[in-house]
Formats: sequence, C-alpha cells, structure tokens
Amino acid sequence: MDQTAQTDSSTQELAVEARKGKIDLRRVRSNPDYWYPVAWSRELKPGKTIGTRYAGTPIALVRPDAGPVFALEDRCAHRQVPLSKGTVEGASVKCCYHGWAYGRSGRCIDVPYLGKGKLPNGVRTFPCREQDGMIFVFPGDPEKADTVPLPAHLARASNPAYKTRYFGTTIGCHYSFMHENLMDMNHQFMHSKQMGQMKPRFLGQKREPKLVEARYSFARTGGKQPFGEALIFGERRDSSEKFQHRDVMTIRTEYPYQTLRIQTGDEDPVMDLWIVYVPQSADELTNRTFGLLSVKRPKIGSLLDIAWPFLVAFTNRIFAEDRESVELEQNAWRELGGDHNVEVFPVINALRELLTECGIPPEPAQTPKPNA
Repeated sequence: MDQTAQTDSSTQELAVEARKGKIDLRRVRSNPDYWYPVAWSRELKPGKTIGTRYAGTPIALVRPDAGPVFALEDRCAHRQVPLSKGTVEGASVKCCYHGWAYGRSGRCIDVPYLGKGKLPNGVRTFPCREQDGMIFVFPGDPEKADTVPLPAHLARASNPAYKTRYFGTTIGCHYSFMHENLMDMNHQFMHSKQMGQMKPRFLGQKREPKLVEARYSFARTGGKQPFGEALIFGERRDSSEKFQHRDVMTIRTEYPYQTLRIQTGDEDPVMDLWIVYVPQSADELTNRTFGLLSVKRPKIGSLLDIAWPFLVAFTNRIFAEDRESVELEQNAWRELGGDHNVEVFPVINALRELLTECGIPPEPAQTPKPNA
C-alpha cells in the first residue's frame, strides 16, 4: 500500500472512530503542518524581539533593522534562557545572559569568550512569513512549509471598500469549542440581550476534505435592531416581512481556519470574518484568537469611521458572551474528566469529525502489563 492510500485509510478510520464517539475531541491536538499566526505585526518593532507560543512551544520572533522577521526556538542553547529577553544587533539576536548570538538560520554565530572555531550548535528555527498585519510560523515539518500555502484573502483587509478590525485575545478552552461555537448559529438564543430575538433557519451544509460549511438565514422575532448590527448592514431594519430571511450567512471551517460571510444574493458581502484559534498551552486547553472582521463601507464611507467605536463595543459584547460559554464548556470537561456533550445538530457532528480527521489524535491508552 502506498503512502497516499495509507493516509486515506487512516483518515477513514479516524472518521469512524469519531462518529462512534471513541475519540475525545478535546484531546485531539492541532496539526502543526499549517501556517499559524503567533503575533500581530504591530507587536514587534524594528530592532526588537518578542516571545510567543504555539502549543507549549516557546518561539522568539526577531525583527532586525533590515530584512524580514525570523523565528527561533525561544531558548538559548547554553542555559535555556529565553532569547526573547535578549537584544537584536544587526541581523542576529544576543542572549541576555552570556551574549551568545544567533542568526536567522538558528546557528550560533558568536560566543564572546570563545574562538570562532569552537562555536556550539544553534537552536531550532521555524519558517516565518508576514501577511495582513500578522506574523505566521510553520511549527510542523519545515520541509512541508513551501508546499502549504498561507491562507489567502483574509477577510477584506486589502479592499478599500471595507473597514477591517483586527482583534483577538487568549481564551481558556480547546480550539474545537471555538469552531463549534461559530458554526452553530442556534446559539443566537444566548445573544438575545445584545441582538434581540433572532430565529435562525438552517439552509444546508457542505462537507469536503478539510472543509465543513453551514448556511443560515435569520428573521427577527422580537426586540429592536441594535445599532451595531445596523452599522454592519448599513441600514435600520425592523421585524417586518421584507427583512426576514433576506441575507445568507455562510460559515466555513477550512482547517484550521474559520470564515463567516454575510451577503444578499450575488451582492458583495456586508461582513467578512476570518479567524483562527492558535493553541497556547502544551495541553492545548487554551488558545489565542486572531481575527479580522471586515465591514463594507456605506455610500458615505466616513460614517463607518465615525461610528466605528460603537461597532467595536457591540462586537466586544458578543465575543464576551461567546468566551464565557466556551470557557464554561471547558470547565465542565475538566470536572467530568472528558467530553460528555450530547450533540444532535448534523453539521456540528460533521465538524467534529473534520477536526478529528485533520488533527493529531491522542495516543491510545496503554494497557497495563500483567504482573509476572
């Protein structure tokens, strides 16, 4: 059996195991063979270094005064002190402890008290790219980095017809809870204080390799439209028939990223969201979100700029409610010692299978050997 056939067979086996509930999704690790943002570009100034993480792996990002950003393991080979505490000189970073210096290749290029012929080995490097205001690293097999594209078309960040918000925070839950939260729009019940009573209608799903997509429309059944929502749609709307189920919201998990788009017919989307949840702790039970939220400008584009703080406050309240719920889910998982969720929504079951197939499943429990 060739390698491709073996991979397909393993994926099918994982899908079966996931459907049977034999794999606890919250123990499935993220697949490192993708590009993950680990910092905002604005966080790393020229001639500086900062520390960040992917799934417990410490990473030092270095921005030399000239040339692109590079990423090293955030541990000096000498005493394991974080290189992110050091100083940038030219195209290298010097450890704050004894001054050992490392270049972008990770090779140790200077130990002040040794001759050049006695330099020790260096530290691990990570493929690194910068795009749309984020610094991405490839934490997996570096030989695969050139074969895996960076995510394209991040929201509408480069489109002047849209205004884009860059947001994110650290959340105390496994990344899968975040995917489920966004994909299942039946949780609008939770947001009724912020958005009024909204009735979602599930329009169908799509399932492809590495992809699950869900489509919804909505009808307002009570309460007034919040000002933040009016800014997104560019108009005031009531609960009359003409506004019900008028727009289609498309949510897609294209592993490991998620998108959400709202549009009417073939018109340009009024809102376009791109988001990813990057594991932070070694057990991957915390994640840092990186999100780009693009909103289409109205005919008088400056109106959105003026009202932008109201939109930011509105979306912050929505995100805060989501954060509380997923962290409560994670706490329940800890207290119960595993995943006891009873899932009945088909598209979420498809999503759970996808995350299991694409991620790294836990090692099977070792059976204790009988006493000799």
